[in-house]
Amino acid sequence: MVLLSTPHVRFHRSFLAAADEFRAAGQEQHDGIVSWPAEGDFPGVVFTREGLEEPAEFARLVAHRIGDADESGLRPPGWTPATYWWMADPAQPDEFVGAISLRHSIDHPMLASVGGHVGYGVRPSARRRGFASDALRQVVPLAAARGIPRLLVTCDLDNVASARTIEANGGEFEGELRGKRRYWIPTGA
Repeated sequence: MVLLSTPHVRFHRSFLAAADEFRAAGQEQHDGIVSWPAEGDFPGVVFTREGLEEPAEFARLVAHRIGDADESGLRPPGWTPATYWWMADPAQPDEFVGAISLRHSIDHPMLASVGGHVGYGVRPSARRRGFASDALRQVVPLAAARGIPRLLVTCDLDNVASARTIEANGGEFEGELRGKRRYWIPTGA
C-alpha cells in the first residue's frame, strides 16, 4: 500500500533525493521539478534543482503543485488544471517515493492523444513494491468523484511495468499512438 499525500514541505530532503535518482536514471521527466516557460499571458514558472535546496523555494514549489488544481490558476495556454499527490511509504510516511497527478480534463490535443488524464512516476529505489499500482487504484475513484467517467492512461511502448500497472487497474487497451500505449479505465462515474 502507498499513502497519497497533498504535496508538503516535510518531503523536502526526500523529494530532492528522488529527483537526483530520476536524473541519474535519465528520467528527468519524472523528477517533479517544474519548468514552464513564459507563453502568451502566462508569466512562466521555473524551478531548478539547485534553487530547491532553499526551504522557501521548495515551499513555493509545494504551493505551486497544490495550486495547480485551482481551475482559475495561471498555467500555460491550453493546459488543464491537475491535482497532484505525493506518494509515501506507509512505513516511512515522510519519505517521498513518487508522485501521481490527475488532470481534470484532456481538452488539450497533446493530453487527448498521448498525455492522458493520469501521470505517475516512482523513484527508482522504490520500484517493484506496488506503489504505482496502488496509487492508480486510489486515484480512479477520485476521478469518478470529479465526474470523469473514464480515464485515459498512457505509457511508453517499451514500459512493460507501467502497462501491467494500468492493466491491473482495469485499463482496457485501445491501441498505440505516437510511441505510446493507450488505455481507458472506467471510473464508474
